[in-house]
Amino acid sequence: MQVTGMLYGAKLLRFVGFPSAEVLGADASEEEIGALIERCGQVFVKPVFKGGVGKKGKAGLLGRARDLKTALAEKERLYFAKHTYGTQTAKANGVTFEGGVPAEHEVYFSITDSTRYRAPMMTLSCHGGMDIEEVDGNLIAQVPFDPLTGLKAFVVANALSALNAPKAIISPLVQQLPKLWELYHGFGMTTLELNPIRMKEDGKGRLIPVACDFKCGFDRDDPRWQRLNLPANLFAVDYSDFEQEINQLRTYQGQSDVYVINPSGTILAPTFGGGANSLVSELLGDDAIISSDFGGNPPYEKMKEVARICFKHWLKQANVLFIIGGKSNNTDIFETFRAIADALREHFSRHGPTPLYVVIGRGGPNLVRGMGAMRDTFDALGLPYRIFAFDSDISEVIQYARAVDEWMKAGGREQIAASLGVAKSAAA
Repeated sequence: MQVTGMLYGAKLLRFVGFPSAEVLGADASEEEIGALIERCGQVFVKPVFKGGVGKKGKAGLLGRARDLKTALAEKERLYFAKHTYGTQTAKANGVTFEGGVPAEHEVYFSITDSTRYRAPMMTLSCHGGMDIEEVDGNLIAQVPFDPLTGLKAFVVANALSALNAPKAIISPLVQQLPKLWELYHGFGMTTLELNPIRMKEDGKGRLIPVACDFKCGFDRDDPRWQRLNLPANLFAVDYSDFEQEINQLRTYQGQSDVYVINPSGTILAPTFGGGANSLVSELLGDDAIISSDFGGNPPYEKMKEVARICFKHWLKQANVLFIIGGKSNNTDIFETFRAIADALREHFSRHGPTPLYVVIGRGGPNLVRGMGAMRDTFDALGLPYRIFAFDSDISEVIQYARAVDEWMKAGGREQIAASLGVAKSAAA
């Protein structure tokens, strides 16, 4: 869940009174655009993408205009621009017009949750306007601070002094940057980045920090972000139908994190726990259909719905149903297994049997009852299965699932299909 750009960034910054560049949306009239150019001297035209999309400037997806005709031409060029970054391709839907901010100094600032220090960390540099990864490490200050006291003015002042920052920018930044902790902490953010902050002169020659680009990420399990009343479509990205269905089930209890790895894969692996998910995704590789984490002690109703959606989209092509996770501390294994078993039974009832081999590896409370529920279901459905208990090596269980998948591809699927009475065409 990310917000990028000044269209909504400027609105969020107003919550704490941090100055930001003037910005207009794609629905701005020609008169409004012309007036913004007249006030600021120029405007920057930027495409609007769903979710967080980086490296737009380097890809040439940034327009600059000093007159209305050029601004409208850039709007036409960028409105539906496509942008490829890494392995992803995104398509814009709209543009923003951002007023230019003349300045001699540019600053980079961010707050993030540091896993190294187990605390929030401020990153500050007097070389803004470029990717922080490209700035020399000697020109960057990274300072963890106590979340109980927050980002105090002296933390900013000490960091700027260590960077030998120009004296003219120190006082304005010390006054304004601590405000951003209130925004970060008060609305459940995991990262907040302003790059660049341009130091603009006011009418009396004093410098004012003005945010000219914005990025933030939210912890979607923290309900405080909902107080911002941001539109739901702001966080929508081009997920598959399967991912969209699963993501709608996200609640205060139980994860429903899922990502399609290979839509042509043959192992359907509902996974419980982040550590297990990382290992499963790595070892299964392209054979895995999805990468998932359904842990967090999901209630029966939610787990059954998650399983139903997984089966609806992927069970027909799967050779192996691989239910795997670490040894749980608080997840009720009986509840999650009972939900999966009931969803599988209903799927077979509605859509007919499908050749499938089930492999389970799990540990935790009510494990024996959960395994019993699974065993009864598989026996009733006529499916072959192998169940591993909490004392099994998870990496060996994963290798077993891969071996079963190879056996299924080498003729095992047809054997199971024959035992289930499934037509040959349906088993292919």
